Amino acid sequence: MKVINGGICAAKGFKASGIYCGIKKPAIDNKNPDKPHKNDLGLILSDTLCSTAAVYTTNKVKGAPILVTKKNLEKTNGKSRAVIVNSKNANTCNADGEEKATRMCVLAANELGIKAEEVIVASTGVIGQILPIEPIENGIGELAEKLSYEGNEEAATAIMTTDTIKKEYAVEFEIDDKICHLGGMAKGSGMIHPNMATTLNFITTDVAISSEMLQKALDEIVKVTYNCLSIDGDTSTNDMVSLMANGLAGNNEITETNEAFETFKTALYEVMANLTRMLAKDGEGASKLLECICTGCPTKDDAIIIAKSVIGSTLFKCAIFGEDANWGRVLCAIGYADAEFDITKVDVDLKSEFGTVAVCRNGAGVEFSEEEAAKILSSDEIQVLVNLNQGNENATAWGCDLTYDYVKINGDYRT
Repeated sequence: MKVINGGICAAKGFKASGIYCGIKKPAIDNKNPDKPHKNDLGLILSDTLCSTAAVYTTNKVKGAPILVTKKNLEKTNGKSRAVIVNSKNANTCNADGEEKATRMCVLAANELGIKAEEVIVASTGVIGQILPIEPIENGIGELAEKLSYEGNEEAATAIMTTDTIKKEYAVEFEIDDKICHLGGMAKGSGMIHPNMATTLNFITTDVAISSEMLQKALDEIVKVTYNCLSIDGDTSTNDMVSLMANGLAGNNEITETNEAFETFKTALYEVMANLTRMLAKDGEGASKLLECICTGCPTKDDAIIIAKSVIGSTLFKCAIFGEDANWGRVLCAIGYADAEFDITKVDVDLKSEFGTVAVCRNGAGVEFSEEEAAKILSSDEIQVLVNLNQGNENATAWGCDLTYDYVKINGDYRT
């Protein structure tokens, strides 16, 4: 398996584009008046009809785009051709939300010459503000005209809100002696917490695979990637992952669990795990990536639950920001995790590029150098190694520290 460029356009037959249509306020930069505005409308198109799978937020309040996308995929039995997505406005908790989301599908379909139900629609941004449809109506022509097999970056920037960097990842691999590709793009910095999805994520592949097996693969990989990500404990109303497969790689269609399916899942994990890691590192106001690796667990679910509990601890996030090896907060988070284990067998280490320090053995603290620990925690990537010593299962969860800037960003996010 090889990491490649191209993001959402890495797979054969996928085009993308992104433009500024006016949903976001114009960027005012007196020093650089000619500086382009940030994209706020994106489009993805496959040359052919795709098997499609999707996973959505578990929040009971769901954005109108999610409701419309679910209906569309039900109508087509898991098939799609395109994605239209806007940023800055979530189109959630609005009386005309579904009408606007449906209108976006119709606009894209008319411009692309496809059926409206073949369009996935997504929105991200402020909740509870009416989505202005006029900028989208005015920009859809340009958006379609700019579709390109190299348009991944324009699309990736169009979905950004408080993100500081675009997030893309793609791989190349083989199935049935055919060269295959799988790539994706993601957005998200805040309002991120399990369970699924966590943010907006769009993934494409040229592998031939049925919609049923595609959904099975997505469900399995989401559980150990996006569902193991937490920035701030808030699950968004608009979270969604969509996965489109157009079959242009030419492999035998995957319709059952076999070696080809396992290869596909490995590629999907590679892309989704790396996008998850990027999302964690770019958490709102974050200064450090936090990764908890939980090993020696009796079950996979126990490992996931404990790892997520640690990276979701507000107190521990604050300690990491302050570079304080307050390992008691790790034990506290492990202790209230809904999992069965013997705490007297648990070991905890803190690790970074500057070394590893043991802070807990058999559920009790051990002596360590505070200076050494502070040096390790001065890195911008911190690992918490939790070993239950009670089995062979393991899991990883990703998050970030909690900083002053997080409060600043969210104190006036809407205004």
